[in-house]
Amino acid sequence: MLVVLLLLLALSKINGEESDGQCNYNKQTLQPRPHSVSISEFGAVGDGKTLNTLAFQNAIFYLKSFADKGGAQLYVPPGRWLTGSFSLTSHLTLFLEKGAIILGSQDPNHWEVVDPLPSYGRGIELPGGRYRSLINGYNLQDVVITGDNGTIDGQGSVWWDWFSSHSLNYSRPHLVEFVDSETVVVSNLTFLNAPAYSIHPVYCSGVHVHNISVSTPSDSPYTNGIVPDSSDGVCIEDCTISTGYDAISLKSGWDEYGIAYGRPTKNVHIRRVDLQSSSGSSLAFGSEMSGGISDVLVEQVHLYNSHSGIEFRTTKGRGGYIKQIIISDVVIKNVFVAFSASGHCGSHPDDKYDPNALPVLDHISLQNVIGKKIRVAAGSFEGIQESPFTSICLFNISLSITSGSPTTWECSNVSGSSDLVFPEPCPELQSSKSNPSSACFALSTLYGKASAL
Repeated sequence: MLVVLLLLLALSKINGEESDGQCNYNKQTLQPRPHSVSISEFGAVGDGKTLNTLAFQNAIFYLKSFADKGGAQLYVPPGRWLTGSFSLTSHLTLFLEKGAIILGSQDPNHWEVVDPLPSYGRGIELPGGRYRSLINGYNLQDVVITGDNGTIDGQGSVWWDWFSSHSLNYSRPHLVEFVDSETVVVSNLTFLNAPAYSIHPVYCSGVHVHNISVSTPSDSPYTNGIVPDSSDGVCIEDCTISTGYDAISLKSGWDEYGIAYGRPTKNVHIRRVDLQSSSGSSLAFGSEMSGGISDVLVEQVHLYNSHSGIEFRTTKGRGGYIKQIIISDVVIKNVFVAFSASGHCGSHPDDKYDPNALPVLDHISLQNVIGKKIRVAAGSFEGIQESPFTSICLFNISLSITSGSPTTWECSNVSGSSDLVFPEPCPELQSSKSNPSSACFALSTLYGKASAL
C-alpha cells in the first residue's frame, strides 16, 4: 500500500495535479444550515459568571428535531459564556461569532464523570472513570464546530493544580472530544487552556481540523493539542499549536485494551502546521499505540522551541505497530533532539498486560528536513532487542547542532538507509542505498524528487 500511495502522490505532483490525500474528502461540509437559533434565546447570559450549561443542553435538545430537515446551527454571539460539559447532536453546527468565548467551569461538579474508553481500560491518568469533555459528541454524524475566530477556553489552571498536587479522583477532561462519530469538522476557532487535550477524536472517521489556533502555557502539565486516537481519515491543516506537552499526538489504545479493541489510527494527512511543545514533542506517535498507527503523510511543517521535533514512542507490552509513515518538507528550529524513536517509553495501565506483546516500528521515512539550533542531538533511535525498528529512511536532511558534541546520533536495535544526511547518521542507518530491498529509500527519493517539481 505504501508503494501505491507514494507512486500516486508522486505522479499527481509530476502531472501538475494537487493531491490532498484525506484533506479533500469533505469539501461540502461547511454549507449553511437551514435552521439557526442563538444560545441567548434559551436564557443564556454571556457575563462570564452565569452558568449556562442548561441553556446549551436545552438548545441542542431543541435542535435535534431538525436533524432530518437539513440540520441546524447553534449561534453563540459575542460574550463570555460560562458552562459545564454538554453534548452535541448530529447534523449540527456550533458557530462562535467573533468575540464569543465559551468558558469551561472551574467547578468539577459541572463536569460529568463517565466510563473509561474501552481501548484504554481506565482513565489515562488515574484508574477508573474520567471527566467528560467540555464539548463532546457520541455516535454522531455531520457535526461542525466553527466560527469567526471565536474562542473556547477551558480555564484549565485549576485542573493543572489539582493534577500536580495529586488531588484528582478521576482523569482530567478535554476541551472537545468526539467518540465513534463520522464527518466531523473543527475550524476557524481559538482553543485555550485545555485541562488535558484540546481536541480528541477517538473511534472516528472523516475528521477535518483546519485553521485553528491552540495554546496552553508552557508549564501546563501534559497538555496536548490535537490527538487523533483510533481514527481513520483525518486531515489536520493550517493550524498553529503551542502546548505544554505534545502539539499533535497520534494514538490508538493502551496495551491489552488497545489490542483487544483493535482499531488503528490510519489514513492521516497533516500539512502546513506550526507546532511548539515545551516538554514533549511537536509531533508524536504513541506511546499508546496498541491498535496500530499507519499510512500517515506529514508535509510542510514548522517545528520549533520544543523538547523534541518528531518522536515515536512505544514499549514492550504495547503490541501494535507504527508503520508506513512519510514526513517531508520540515523546518525544525531550537529543539533539544530533532528525531527520536524509543522502544522503552511509557507506563502500563495495570499488571494484566502481556510483556511478550512486542510493537513493530517499520517503514518510517524522514526527508527534506532543515534543522537549525538543534541543541543536543540530531537523532536518538533506541529499538527493542526482540523487535528492532526497521526501514528507517533518512533522505536530504541537514541539521545544525549547537552543542558541539561529537555524538550527534545514537542508535541501537535499529536499521535503515540514508542519503544526503548531515551530520552523518550512525552506521545502523547507513545501509547501501543501492540495495533493491531498501524499498523505503527508493520511495523516499521518488517522493523527494516529485515534491521539488
